[in-house]
Formats: sequence, C-alpha cells, structure tokens
Amino acid sequence: MTCQGRLTVTLEDTSHADVVELLQIHEALMRTQTPHASCHVKSVDDLTGAGARIFSLRDNDRLLAIGALVGIGPGHEELKSMHVRDIARGRGAGKALLESMLSDARSRGVQRISLETGAGTDHATARSLYTRAGFIPCGPYAGYADDPLSTFMTREI
Repeated sequence: MTCQGRLTVTLEDTSHADVVELLQIHEALMRTQTPHASCHVKSVDDLTGAGARIFSLRDNDRLLAIGALVGIGPGHEELKSMHVRDIARGRGAGKALLESMLSDARSRGVQRISLETGAGTDHATARSLYTRAGFIPCGPYAGYADDPLSTFMTREI
C-alpha cells in the first residue's frame, strides 16, 4: 500500500462491490469503443480466473481508479483493465496508480510489464500516460495478433 497525499493504492479483491462495479464500467466502455474482434478487455470473472492482482486508488474511501496485473510468463506480467473515473482524470490519479503497480511488480521480481491498448483517439490519453511512464511500442505478445486497432507497449522494470 502506498499513499500520496490522501490517495491510497491498495491490493484489492472482488469482494468489494465498488471494485466490481468499476471493472464492469471499464469493460462496458471498452466494448463500446472497440469492435469485438479487436477488443481484448477481460471481465471480472476472467481477471479473477487468471489470478490477477487488482489494485485500487482511493481518496479516503472513494474509489477513483482501478488496474490489474496478470502473469503471462516467467518474470513478465500484463497490465490490464486500468481505468480512472472521469472525476479523477488529469489530476495524477492514473500516474499514482501506475507507479504503485510497477513498484509492486518490481518488489515481486517481475522484470517486464507489457500492455495492449487501443490505437485510436479514445485511447490517446492512456498511451500518453504509458509513454511518460517509460513504456515503448512493441509487437504483439502472449498470443495477441497484429491488429491496426491495437497498440502494444512494454517496459522493463
């Protein structure tokens, strides 16, 4: 757990209704922004079934952002389902959550984090956040296919 001002990042589970709700909001949004064949969002059940480490960023008890890390190989994890509520965007919430997730992965001996996000304008802010955090473009990984609607990024930690 890390704190930045009043913001707290915590490892969560799906027993918290607000965590499930925000993951479902994220899934629904991704499904409306991306054609089915190019949409790689995971449901709550998919994330828990994959053993995802789910993180929350809260201001006191108010859930502002969510993200997950899923193992995809030895020393390699994938960033999944990162979502910041509209009210927290542009205020450093995404950066705080991402930094905490990377720190957690590093402390567990993870050597690389990769991600897939959209290539369109709907995902430009996310791509910018990941670029500022040191992620660089890469090719498809872990069974993904090359897709003009996807951007693949990775970084060593």
